[in-house]
Amino acid sequence: MKKTTALLSILFCLFFPVLLSAQLPCSLPGFRQFDFWIGEWDVYSNANGKLAGTSKISLILDSCIILEEWTSAGAFKGLVYSGKSFNKYNPGTRQWQQTWVDNTGNSTEFLRGVAEKDKVTFYADHVLDNKGNEYMRRLTFFKLADNKVRQFGEKSTDGGKTWITEYDLEYRRKT
Repeated sequence: MKKTTALLSILFCLFFPVLLSAQLPCSLPGFRQFDFWIGEWDVYSNANGKLAGTSKISLILDSCIILEEWTSAGAFKGLVYSGKSFNKYNPGTRQWQQTWVDNTGNSTEFLRGVAEKDKVTFYADHVLDNKGNEYMRRLTFFKLADNKVRQFGEKSTDGGKTWITEYDLEYRRKT
């Protein structure tokens, strides 16, 4: 009995750190910088105040990925626009990354992302328009309050010297 208890104690000491890290691989503080966006939201255009769509933001894959599921409020040319983004903190680079995909066949890779207090900014350095022209995108999320987040999308055609607004959205948490 004592040998069994001693053996179990040794095994526990050897494997507990491995089990703990396997259970909580994304528990470091860097992974939690964007948690303010998690929830279910009604999303409004800051340009006209109208409902632009809805978005559900969830933690998936053992809290390693923040998944966005977006649906527009109405149809455009018969298509209700929808898309998903996968947002991940990269501990190697200490930056955030986002991959956006949608039902029009488009995608955007934001490979650089910087988190500050209540704010995350993503950059896509090489985006092509439908004519093959290259530009940059900047996407910033601001925590305005516990129940409100602003998403501000911009583009630059001069290497980031100047930026023009693509869209400006306000996320309001559903109650």
